[in-house]
Amino acid sequence: MDANNIPKIGYRIYNLAKKLWHYNRSITGIDNRKTLKHLQGISKKLKIKSIKSGKKVFDWVVPDEWNVKDAWIKDAKGNKIIDFKKNNVHLMGYSIPKKCDLTFEELKKNIFVDHERPNAIPYITSYYKKRWGFSMSLNQLKKLKKQKYKVFINSSLKPGVLNYGEILIKGKIKKEILLSTYMCHPSLANDNLSGIVTTIYLAKWIEELKDRKYSYRIIFIPETIGSIAYLSKHFKELKKNIIGGFNITCVGDNRAYSYLPSRSGNTLSDKVAKHVLNNIDKKFVRLTWFNRGSDERQYCSPGIDLPIASIMRTAFARYPEYHTSDDNLKKVVSPKGLAGGYNAIKLAIEAIEKNCYPKAKIMCMPQLGKRGLYTTLGTKKQNHNTRLMMNILTYADGKNSLIDIAEKSHRPIWDTYKIIEILIKEKIISI
Repeated sequence: MDANNIPKIGYRIYNLAKKLWHYNRSITGIDNRKTLKHLQGISKKLKIKSIKSGKKVFDWVVPDEWNVKDAWIKDAKGNKIIDFKKNNVHLMGYSIPKKCDLTFEELKKNIFVDHERPNAIPYITSYYKKRWGFSMSLNQLKKLKKQKYKVFINSSLKPGVLNYGEILIKGKIKKEILLSTYMCHPSLANDNLSGIVTTIYLAKWIEELKDRKYSYRIIFIPETIGSIAYLSKHFKELKKNIIGGFNITCVGDNRAYSYLPSRSGNTLSDKVAKHVLNNIDKKFVRLTWFNRGSDERQYCSPGIDLPIASIMRTAFARYPEYHTSDDNLKKVVSPKGLAGGYNAIKLAIEAIEKNCYPKAKIMCMPQLGKRGLYTTLGTKKQNHNTRLMMNILTYADGKNSLIDIAEKSHRPIWDTYKIIEILIKEKIISI
């Protein structure tokens, strides 16, 4: 695609990703707060909140806060062979402090590599068991000599807080749409810096949306423990008010579109997601609940059962660079990919906002010609949009939703919006 044909929003989202790229995000820590403060520059409605370490949240406990100042490995000549400051994926997430001299054989026990991608650094974490470790490429490990190495990890692991961001936007009614994205990965692009930057720009668009019907709850959380902690505080009001929503992850590449259903697979979010993707890319990947792997596990868990689905580009664990240093802003994520992910979710939100149950106000077929809505010259040809209008009218019994009618008509729901406005203005239907 010509660069001039990429929507400007794709470049704005991509440029934000570049600014946030270097932060060492994890499930807790200073760089999570720095990321959230940066997002406040896009949306002043974003509130940074916290939950203390040690807090019991359902079956889990909020862990201690982890921060890193520096980490490296030096060879016998004093050369840094690993430098956290150059690539934070090198350091195992939640590594405890360490300062020691090790033989090559001792060092190898704490080195992780990816045998499938020998030039990439694998992303490794140990959140709930105290360890230390580094990652490097397999090819780099093969070049290491049998000598003494110095290991240094200047990290801290102590009671603190788990931070998350929350944006609440009021609509005409209290019923809510939930958008959730996670911010616990360091410098990894599709998974899930793409979700963070796309979601904040969706929030900005929603804030500016005129005549919002629904209220919105938009959260930026660490994956798993963050959604569990958030649900432990809010699940009763969420179960009462949430009518749909999406877990936003892996929305930045340009290889595919993907859909992951809710656990039940038959919510409004599922219907909308499939409708939107089928109308922008009929080859989209249809995943099943058995492909789950992100916070949809929490939102759709028994007893919670929120109507949350996922619209993605190439899904987690389904692209070769996943959870390695190759998942970066040059190899995987692009302005074009981000624009596509943003647009797909935006269309889905619009579809939920615009969905209604049209009901005819006139018995039998209305006389559209006298209203200038139908040609007065009878021919065998019929305008494409006239046919769609007739389809809306024939199903306008108050029982068929606009999404149902669009599906039956084999047309995208966004083609119906203007027609619905006209029919309401002419007092032919009510919604």
